[in-house]
Amino acid sequence: MYSIDDKQYPCSTSLTMKYIGGKWKAVILIHLIEKKRYSELRKQCKVITERTLSLQLKELEEDGLVTRTVHTSKPPLKVEYELTEFGTTLIPLLKAIAQWGTETAEKNRRIKVVE
Repeated sequence: MYSIDDKQYPCSTSLTMKYIGGKWKAVILIHLIEKKRYSELRKQCKVITERTLSLQLKELEEDGLVTRTVHTSKPPLKVEYELTEFGTTLIPLLKAIAQWGTETAEKNRRIKVVE
């Protein structure tokens, strides 16, 4: 059993999912293997609404997986996101998830690649 801020996680898998669970966190994290400006990330994650992307980035930052850096003080702000040292520990897992998705798409006839 694990506990973070009085919230209980019954196993290591549920603890992992606290950090990368949900529809978009792993997607955002894999795009942040290389540092990106917010606008670049937005273009790569077109199907994520701007509000959802902002909320997920905020959660990832609070969890210590992502660092947000603001480079200007006046609009338009230049904001960059990158994985923290803790966040980089997820890279092998994220790549394995992506590889599984690629292999599954190749083997499953119900899955069509859409550009």
